[in-house]
Amino acid sequence: MLQENSIKLSSSYAVASKVKDYSQLMKFNLTFMVVFSSVVAYLLVPGVEFNLIKVLLLFAGGLLVSGSANTINQIWEKNTDKLMARTATRPLPSGRMSEGEAITVAIVTGVAGFLIMGYCFNWLSAALSLFSLVMYGFVYTPWKKWNSLAVLVGGIPGAMPLLIGWAAGANNLSEGGWSLFAIQFLWQFPHFWAIAWIAHKDYTRAGFKLLPANGEPNRFTALQAVMYTLLLIPAGVIPYLLKITGGISAIVAIVAGLFFLYRAINLYRKNDVPAARKLMFGSYIYLTIVQLAQLLDKA
Repeated sequence: MLQENSIKLSSSYAVASKVKDYSQLMKFNLTFMVVFSSVVAYLLVPGVEFNLIKVLLLFAGGLLVSGSANTINQIWEKNTDKLMARTATRPLPSGRMSEGEAITVAIVTGVAGFLIMGYCFNWLSAALSLFSLVMYGFVYTPWKKWNSLAVLVGGIPGAMPLLIGWAAGANNLSEGGWSLFAIQFLWQFPHFWAIAWIAHKDYTRAGFKLLPANGEPNRFTALQAVMYTLLLIPAGVIPYLLKITGGISAIVAIVAGLFFLYRAINLYRKNDVPAARKLMFGSYIYLTIVQLAQLLDKA
């Protein structure tokens, strides 16, 4: 009996460890946030009403496609991940998972997500999902070692969930979807530069070039962040002008934009890691508040 219990405990631990590895491989926490953006865009499409089954299917399709892209990213970066403290414990660099298993996960999840988007929504959203996967996994990922334009390139798949969600509901790429895409596209620059500032030593060790100009965390980088947060303020009002959302969400977007801008200016003034960390957390606050306000204030 004792031996049976030990075997059961051992099996349970093995399953839990494997689930944790897959979660790390697919970057579940990051993917969840990305897919939430897609659901918001879907629900903002005029005429689309909340349907739990549809929302869950969109979550599933988005999680699988994004998870596949993140898996491809980690396959590419298996050796460089070993060099960075925050990524050395991931399944591939630590040796807990083989590259062949990771490739299988990427293929299965990518195909499954593509089919869910195509059959449960439309093939336009499926095609956009595939485009986003390819851009992130095969263009942005290797580009990070070439030059800092990787952030510009990565901004495209990073904002694609808004277009995917809009296309899933509207089956078109009208200005409403592009206005939501623009907000998240602009948002990514101060967001990623703040992260790159904080992890500069790790990224430099791994050979990644994510900061503008000479790749150093300096006032020029901070000034770039200020410029993009400033652009976010008018961008946040466009969905209201297109009559997708109401006036309250426009006011929220302006106030949240000013808060985000203040954090960026603070980085320019202080030019240090604590200020970059505040900007990074400020970026999460901005995007969450703005998207929830848009959802609750749909026109």
